[in-house]
Amino acid sequence: MLLEGLHIPLTTPFHPDGRLNLHKLASNIVRYSKTPAAGLIVLGPNAEPTLLSDDETREVLRTAALSAAPEKVLIAGISRDSVQATLALADFAAGLNYDAMLIGSPSIIIDSTELLTYFRTIADRSPLPLILSSIDPRSIPIEAIVELAAHSNVIGLISSESHSDVPTEVLARTTAIKREVTVTLTFTAVTSRMKNSAASHASATLISTSSLTGAATAIAEPPLPALRTRTRTISFQILAAAPTSALEYLRAGSTGIAPNFAACAPQACYEVFAAWKDDDQPLADEKQIRLIGAARLAEATPGSLKFACDLNGYFGGAPRLPHLPPTGEQRANLETQMKRLRN
Repeated sequence: MLLEGLHIPLTTPFHPDGRLNLHKLASNIVRYSKTPAAGLIVLGPNAEPTLLSDDETREVLRTAALSAAPEKVLIAGISRDSVQATLALADFAAGLNYDAMLIGSPSIIIDSTELLTYFRTIADRSPLPLILSSIDPRSIPIEAIVELAAHSNVIGLISSESHSDVPTEVLARTTAIKREVTVTLTFTAVTSRMKNSAASHASATLISTSSLTGAATAIAEPPLPALRTRTRTISFQILAAAPTSALEYLRAGSTGIAPNFAACAPQACYEVFAAWKDDDQPLADEKQIRLIGAARLAEATPGSLKFACDLNGYFGGAPRLPHLPPTGEQRANLETQMKRLRN
């Protein structure tokens, strides 16, 4: 699976009484699907995933899969301390045609051998390719990342380390890794849902004309145009999770960005990537500097990020306890910073 461009880590909406608000989740995703983002990360670290039960996790995964545009890469954040529990959710996500799963270090790992065993066991058995999540305070050591990158079912890394040493060293030590992925004729990702849609329309469907004209014959419904693809050779892929170091990562060889701030300002985040890709480096620097102040405030807590979403027309709402909404002073500061970043 190709991981290139902006991938938006979604928030998880709740009702005021703490219940999941799946309607607002679906509405957010429909709107995100209209942005130039390449993919959506469901239940990433910023989505309060540890506060959801397994049943709620499945509800969120199902709602997101039904709401997202088929061309958006769907990544399921399904980390659990238990290997068995993680694999059970991987099977469920695969059944919903997710494209990859995002997992980070378990809270109970105490040494490098256990850490590698955890990831390798899941990679061996998972129906979905793995993306490693190295997010503070659960960063994955570079040595472990390099070892895991050699596994055929480990395709990438999302890292929040605030400097470019991680992509530089990891990519330098994984240059031998080359994989073929299916892409469109314009070299964008081909998702599982795109493939399924194309397969379901591969042949004409016969429709009884009696339902249309009263006649007893049948007519053929023209099939949709076939999905035309090609292959592309890629290396181990890295996405930058910190908006303050997005350009450092991209210039070091990363393929895309996935800042939490994209949940409330997807266009502003995409413009950083787009300017870099167009090789307009002064503009890229300007775009990144423009969003840093707001991003730091918004990413401080789940409640702050959700409030920033509310300011920009996406439903944020209150976080689930024990997380708290931002204070009055924090709200005022966020409002000031977000005024320049309306989408």
